[in-house]
Amino acid sequence: MDVSELLTEAYDRLPDLVRAAVDGLSPEQLGRPPGPGANTIGWLVWHLTRVQDHHVADLLDAEQVWVTGDWAGRFGLTADPDNTGYGHSAAQVAAVRPESAQALIDYYDAVSARTSSFLADLRPADLDRVVDETWDPPVTLGVRLVSIAEDDLQHVGQAAYVRGLIGAD
Repeated sequence: MDVSELLTEAYDRLPDLVRAAVDGLSPEQLGRPPGPGANTIGWLVWHLTRVQDHHVADLLDAEQVWVTGDWAGRFGLTADPDNTGYGHSAAQVAAVRPESAQALIDYYDAVSARTSSFLADLRPADLDRVVDETWDPPVTLGVRLVSIAEDDLQHVGQAAYVRGLIGAD
């Protein structure tokens, strides 16, 4: 298995996990926090998708999927490319209101398709390329891709857990 196949294997598990976390949920359920100030399922899946979209777009030096179309409108938000959910207050979490579970799935699928295309062309030497010099040590492409996958997996697991807490099964 080469590096492209390995990373593709990891990232290709996410779409099914996203679907399982949100499929069949109403907008009200997607926006229901399991407790005061807690993250909602809708926010968790939106955030993990925004992080992947933001970071992969940066790696490609391309525009984010978020700002190419009416994705933001489907979430009751503006198409701010810097709004990924980091540091959101409870009020900002509550403001992320996906119109449906399908909106989350569609946005994730669009981002995932671009990520998969990017991963298909990776070679081992690509992973050593420095992509962010603001950290010590500087962040390489390999580290960034692992970081994105780790963040996405944590958040989709949290969304599945919250689904159980709100009794959505």
